[in-house]
Amino acid sequence: MTAAKPIIARIVLDVPLDSLFDYRAEGLAEDDIGRRVLVSFGRRRAVGVIVGLADRSGVAENKLKPVLHVFRDLPPLPADILHLLRFCADYYQHPLGEVVLNALPQRARRSEAIAAPPPQCFLLSTGGREIRLDDLPARASVQRRLLLRLQQGALCRADLADFGSQGSKVLRDFIARGWAEAATMTPSVPLAPTTAALPELNPAQAEAVQRILAETDAFHPWLLHGITGSGKTEVYLRLIESILAGNGQVLVLVPEINLTPQLEERIRRRFPRQNRVSLHSGLNETERLSHWQQAAEGRADIVLGTRLAVFTPLPRLKLIIVDEEHDSSYKQQDGLRYSARDVAVMRARERSIPIVLGSATPALETWHNSQSGRYALLELPERAAYQAAPPAVHLIDTRRAKPEQGLSAPLLRAIAERLERREQSLVFINRRGFSPVLMCNACGWLSACPRCSSKLVVHLRERQLRCHHCGHETHIPASCPDCGNTDLSPVGHGTQRVEEVLAEHFPSARILRIDRDSTRRRHSLRAMLAQVHDDEVDILVGTQLLAKGHDFPKLTLVGILNADGALYSTDFRASERLFAQLLQVTGRAGRAALPGEVLIQTDFPSHDLYLTLQRHDYNAFADSLLAERRQADFPPFCFQALLRAEATQLSEAMAFLAKAVKAGLSLNRPVTLYDPVPAQMTRLAGRERAQLLVQADSRKTLHDFLQAWLAGLREKASQRVRWSIDVDPLDFY
Repeated sequence: MTAAKPIIARIVLDVPLDSLFDYRAEGLAEDDIGRRVLVSFGRRRAVGVIVGLADRSGVAENKLKPVLHVFRDLPPLPADILHLLRFCADYYQHPLGEVVLNALPQRARRSEAIAAPPPQCFLLSTGGREIRLDDLPARASVQRRLLLRLQQGALCRADLADFGSQGSKVLRDFIARGWAEAATMTPSVPLAPTTAALPELNPAQAEAVQRILAETDAFHPWLLHGITGSGKTEVYLRLIESILAGNGQVLVLVPEINLTPQLEERIRRRFPRQNRVSLHSGLNETERLSHWQQAAEGRADIVLGTRLAVFTPLPRLKLIIVDEEHDSSYKQQDGLRYSARDVAVMRARERSIPIVLGSATPALETWHNSQSGRYALLELPERAAYQAAPPAVHLIDTRRAKPEQGLSAPLLRAIAERLERREQSLVFINRRGFSPVLMCNACGWLSACPRCSSKLVVHLRERQLRCHHCGHETHIPASCPDCGNTDLSPVGHGTQRVEEVLAEHFPSARILRIDRDSTRRRHSLRAMLAQVHDDEVDILVGTQLLAKGHDFPKLTLVGILNADGALYSTDFRASERLFAQLLQVTGRAGRAALPGEVLIQTDFPSHDLYLTLQRHDYNAFADSLLAERRQADFPPFCFQALLRAEATQLSEAMAFLAKAVKAGLSLNRPVTLYDPVPAQMTRLAGRERAQLLVQADSRKTLHDFLQAWLAGLREKASQRVRWSIDVDPLDFY
C-alpha cells in the first residue's frame, strides 16, 4: 500500500519578496487556509500564513522543507480577508507576505503559541445584584461608581480607564467578594433597551437613517455630508442600533483614536451591554491581540479602530462607518501605503454591505464620486442642537491690526469678553513647541536639524531643540555655534509660546494647552477633555488634536493663528486641506444654544478661500477646486503613483530614478513619466531623497504599467538605494 503524497502548503512570509513558498505538511485541510505556521526559512525560523494548498510543487520533493508547526490558538484569516489582502498587495504593488503578516497583531507574528486571553468583560453576579449603593461607604467613590456602572450592564476591561488608577483594583476586589464575574459576550446577547430618551432626529437625520437602513442587504456607498455639529454621530448610532438588533457586527473607523474620544464614549453609553472593542496604537500588545481575537471570533459586536482595523476579521460584519473620511491619517505613509478609506469601500463591496463615509469636508475624490453618482449623497444642512447655528466667521486684517507676540488686539478683546461672560475660548495654532526656529541676531544662524532639511523647534520649558520629523534632540545652546554671540532669539510662535503670552494678558484665566507634547501620557487627553467639559478651563490652546470630533457646549470663540502659511504651498492639495482644517476647527464654536464666533488672523482677508469659509459653503469651494483640477488634469481626473528613492547621496537616488525613467519609456505605455526631482524635504533622518511622478488617464492603464515596470526595477535593484512605490499619493514631501 503506497503512502499518501504529502500536502503542499503555499505559505507567505514577512519578507520583501513577491512570491509564495512551498512546504510539506501533513493533515491539513481547506479550513486550515489562513492559519499561522512555523517554518524554517534560510537559517532562521519564521512565522508564515497558509494561503493555499496543492498536491504538487514546482520544487523537487526532496528539497521541500516541512512545516514545523501549525498554530491553532487563533482563528484563521477568513477567505474574505485573504482576498482583501491580495487586492491590496496587487493594487499598492507590495509583497503579499508583508501585507498578510502585518495585518495580524504583533504578538501573532511571533513563533510562540498564544495563551488564552484574560476575560475582557464583567457582569454583576447573583450576589452582586443584591448590593445597593447605600451598602458602600460614602467616601468609596470609585467603588460606588463601578457598582453603578455594572448595574447598567456589562463592563469591558477597556472601560476601566474611566475609573482612574484604582479601577482594576476595585474590580478585582468585587470579584474576590463574589459581586462580579467574567462575562462571555456572544452575539446572542440581546440589545439592551436604552433607558435614556434618545435625541429627536431632525428631518435630514431621519431621512438619512431611513434611506441607509432601507438598503442594508447589498453594497451601497453613502456619503453623509453634514456641517459641523449636524448630528452625524447620532445617525451612526441609530444605524449601529439597527444592525446590532439584526445580530450583525459594525466596524467604525476613525482617523486617530485620540481625536474622537467622545465617539467612543457615546458608543459605550448607548450600547453598555454589547461587547465593544477598540483597535489602535494606544493599546499594548496583549490588549490588541485580545480585541482582535474577540472580533475575529464574532464575540465583539462593535469594533472602533484606526486605519489598520480595516483588515480585522469580522464574521458577522454588516456595516462599515468611516468617520472624518477626508482625514489624511487614513493613508499609511510607509510600508504598505494603503488608504484605509478606499480599502474599506472595497471591503464593503466584496461583502455586499453598505458603507457610510461621514465628513463636514469630504475629500475631493469622495465629493466627485458623489457628484458623478458612484456614491449616494446624504446632506445634513443644519446643526442638530436646538437653536444652534454655524458660527459667524470674521477676518482680522493683520496688515492693519498688527499682532503683538502673535495675538492681535481684536482677538484679545474677544477673549476678554468671553472671560467676562464665563464662556470658553479656543486659540488654534497648528504648530507645537515654543517657536519653530532659534535664530542668532548677529550672524543669522538658524537652528537647523543635522539629519533633516528642516529646522529644530524650540521647546523652551524643556530647554531643548527638537526635530518634529526625525526626533533629533539637543540642548538649547548658550551661544551661537557659528559666531559665539549670546543674543539668540526664538522666531515665530508655537502652542507653548501662545500659552505663555495668554497667561501674561489674562493672569487669572485657567489656560489649558492640548497638543502632542502635553498629551503624551496615556489617558491624559481624556482627563484634559473632562476638565473642559467640567468648566475647569477658560482658554484652550491647541493644535489639530482639537480641530474635530469634540463638542464643548460653553466654547463660543475660536481664534485661528498662522493660517496663511498653507497658501504659499506648491502642493495642489494644500488649499483643500487648509479649508477642511479651518472649517472643522470653526465648527467647535457655538455648538449649543450659545452663539459662536470665529476670528481668523490673516494678511489676505480678500482671498477666495477665506470668503467661502465665511459662508460655510463647502459645496461651492469643492466645485471650484474640482473645476481647477479638471483643467490642470490633477486627481481625481487622472491617476498617479510616486516612485520614491533614498540613499546616502542625493546623486545616487537621482541616478536610480533616471534609469527608472528610461526603463519606463522603453515599455511604450500611454503613461506620463515626469522628470526625477529632489523631494520637498530632501534630507530626512540622514538619508537623501528624490521622487518620480507617474500619471495615467485610467486606473487600469497605470496599474498595467506599474506591474511591468516595477518587476524590472526589482531585478535591477541596488543595495545602495532604497526605493518604494506610493499608489494614489497624498503627500509629496
